[in-house]
Amino acid sequence: MPDPFDDDMPRLVAEAREGDNAEPLSVGELSLKLKRMVEGEFGHVRLRGEISGYKRAASGHAYLCLKDADAVIDAVMWRGAAALVPFAPQDGIEVVATGKLTTYPGRSKYQIVIERMELAGEGALMALFEKLKAQLAGEGLFASERKQPLPFAPRTIGVVTSPTGAVIRDILHRLADRFPSHVLVWPVKVQGQGAAEEVAAAVRGFDAMPAEGPVRRPDLVIVARGGGSIEDLWAFNEEVVVRAVAACSIPIISAVGHETDTSLCDFAADVRAPTPTAAAEMAVPVRADLAHHVATLALRTERYARRYHERGGEQLAALVRVLPKRDALLGPQRQRADDVGARLDRALERRVTSARGVLDRAAGALRPAVLEQRLARASDRLKGFERLLESVHPEKPLARGYAWVEGRVNGKVIASAEAARAAGALKLHFGDGEVDARVERGGGKSYAGDKPEQPGLF
Repeated sequence: MPDPFDDDMPRLVAEAREGDNAEPLSVGELSLKLKRMVEGEFGHVRLRGEISGYKRAASGHAYLCLKDADAVIDAVMWRGAAALVPFAPQDGIEVVATGKLTTYPGRSKYQIVIERMELAGEGALMALFEKLKAQLAGEGLFASERKQPLPFAPRTIGVVTSPTGAVIRDILHRLADRFPSHVLVWPVKVQGQGAAEEVAAAVRGFDAMPAEGPVRRPDLVIVARGGGSIEDLWAFNEEVVVRAVAACSIPIISAVGHETDTSLCDFAADVRAPTPTAAAEMAVPVRADLAHHVATLALRTERYARRYHERGGEQLAALVRVLPKRDALLGPQRQRADDVGARLDRALERRVTSARGVLDRAAGALRPAVLEQRLARASDRLKGFERLLESVHPEKPLARGYAWVEGRVNGKVIASAEAARAAGALKLHFGDGEVDARVERGGGKSYAGDKPEQPGLF
């Protein structure tokens, strides 16, 4: 049974013990002491490890773990430091992180606050390169069927590069020597923080230019940079650049680094050039060669035309030799014309003879005696017509006591008693004059005169 007076035994209520003059620490006080101790001892450290569980919060801060075969440590990068990382962190990439150790009292854990993150040597950089290459190739961004043919002689060429380096001077000089063209330079950074974003923006900017805008849209784009280490060229391996180049509707030549250098931009472009100077040579033909070629074609065309003309002349001469002579062709037609002419003369002669006979017969019928007989007969017939007209003249019977009656109003001839009664007022025509009359209805008879002698007459 334990001794109740033993000082080492736990008691129900904590009491100060003999020789123990320190007050108990709170959890927060201990955490603060640990924090100061860790930060004081490890205020600046560099850790090499593999990224695991990387994620970027909406606030811009990044959270991850660094691990090796023996241990794991939590890490955090605040937004400002995360934005300055010159590559896209991914799980499985070995890096060297520089920062300071601290504690997180809320979970009783220690962690490293990363201020700078770099790839752990070229091996890690190449591993990241191969991983990104495999990912983008799997999406089809490097497929050959996406490649566009280059225009033969572009009128306008867009160049994405640094405006101050030797690259742009080499490109302009080479273009001027071969085939002077209109060049649009989109100045960008080609190395360091923000270079990838500027290159991608330039490619998208050229692609977005309107075809009929105030500045002519390029027919071809050259993305160029001089040689350097893999770190120097890394901006052209960034995913944002690769996607912009692959999506561009304008044919692109990638000329990044020297002949032995390879970037992901080269795989995404339509054509890869070993150097920027070679890109200019690929972009345009040699004007002198074109002029010589055109002159050669002109000479060949002239020679073929002359040969064709000569051959045509020879063929025509051969045809002329086998054609019949003119007299042989026209002889039958001439003979027929002579025969028709002779027949025409005989026909005209017969026609004239016949017409002369008809004229003679007609002239015999026109002798004076015959004409006098015809005129006498015509005169007798005319006199007979005159007598007939005289006998049928309407006024002739009036001399014999007859009269004709017409309506006084309308002047129409009255031919019946009914018509006379209907007209009422009449006009009587006699041989020696006219008399107006009026019809009185009664007795069925009418009389004309100044005074009626009996009813119904006047």
